[in-house]
Amino acid sequence: MRPDLQLATTLVTAGLPTLTVLVSLLINNHRLSDLQRSGDRRFDELRSEMNRRFDEQRDLTRADLFRVEQVLDARLKNLEEHS
Repeated sequence: MRPDLQLATTLVTAGLPTLTVLVSLLINNHRLSDLQRSGDRRFDELRSEMNRRFDEQRDLTRADLFRVEQVLDARLKNLEEHS
């Protein structure tokens, strides 16, 4: 067999699988990056939703405490008037 043909055959035999593995690694890396961005976006949305819910709950709690304070003030005023 001619040396140049043997060298070409060896390079193709070793080069094609190597190139295939390299392309596969690049594709998988890109897919993992997309998956990570998607996960980050979902966690950011979840964090925003949780913050909104905590803010709503804080506002409701403040309103409830304000009503309790008004009731207690009214009762105290009533007790002061009757004593």
